[in-house]
Amino acid sequence: MQTENRLFDDLAKLVNGAAGTLAGVGREAEAATREKVREWIGGLDYVSRDEFEVMKAIAIAAREEVDVLKARLDALEAKK
Repeated sequence: MQTENRLFDDLAKLVNGAAGTLAGVGREAEAATREKVREWIGGLDYVSRDEFEVMKAIAIAAREEVDVLKARLDALEAKK
């Protein structure tokens, strides 16, 4: 009976060690994949969210300025 318990204990340790190793391999594969995707996306001409928001604010300000200038031009043309 003691031999069987030892066999099961050894088998459980082996399975537990293999599961830990597989989990580590999975984490490493995920990290490597994330890094490759970051490199691939970094090589493309994408902008960051911050850069996009800055350009959006500049475009809104330019649009507002155009509207103001158009209103002034319309007022000047109406005086003629």
